[in-house]
Amino acid sequence: MTHTNDIYNFAYSVLSIVEMEIRKIRHDSTELWTRGVQPALWLVLFGEVFNRVRELSIPGYDYIQFLTPGVLAQSVLFIAIFYGITLVWEKDVGLLAKLLSTPSPRSSIVVGKALAAGVRGVFQALMVFTLAVFMGVNLRHNLLNMLGVFVVVILLAMCFSSFSMCLASFFKTREKMMGIGQMITMPLFFGSNAIYPIDLMPSWLQSISKLNPLTYVVDALRALLLTGDYSNIPDDIAFLSVITFVLVILASISVSRLLE
Repeated sequence: MTHTNDIYNFAYSVLSIVEMEIRKIRHDSTELWTRGVQPALWLVLFGEVFNRVRELSIPGYDYIQFLTPGVLAQSVLFIAIFYGITLVWEKDVGLLAKLLSTPSPRSSIVVGKALAAGVRGVFQALMVFTLAVFMGVNLRHNLLNMLGVFVVVILLAMCFSSFSMCLASFFKTREKMMGIGQMITMPLFFGSNAIYPIDLMPSWLQSISKLNPLTYVVDALRALLLTGDYSNIPDDIAFLSVITFVLVILASISVSRLLE
């Protein structure tokens, strides 16, 4: 019975954190809408220009089709990697101290905030899909594929928001978090298969890309939205799940450092 109560309390704490974060979005959704500008620029400008470079596409698909899953992954990554800034802000206004003083396990706070980042990621995915439809990008939009995309997006957001919360516990200021986030996102993005096939990379970069979680995210998204080849998805999901689990544990351990 005690074990069941622990699970219930953990789930209740997680959902309470998620509900609190969703209320923040409802109160002020400006950030979510403005973040839609970046994927629009990538698809409309970058995609249209490089659509003429045949080596960048894969057989049977044009470059904008190839690019769309990568832009989706990038836009969710940008939301998640700066999530630690929110944690620092909550520390500055005293909200984090109140959260950590409750009986809720540290892990439930981290999981709740990571899931809330996933909600933001799903909203971003819907914006990218809408933009792609208006641009006439041909993607696989059946229900099961879309549900799979949302699962991958939530995992991606949980993974990098947990990583961001780990970083926040060490850097502790919004200015430092902004700088470190910008320093990390570009190597992650360009060191993955988001905007060009891995085969075009030099051998040293191919080796690095195989350790990059974003590569596995984009691979799964392309399978779901474009190719229909699902053979690698179990491996992609397994790799991303393990990384996410480890980062959630590390963030749960380190989050209290913010108050030191």
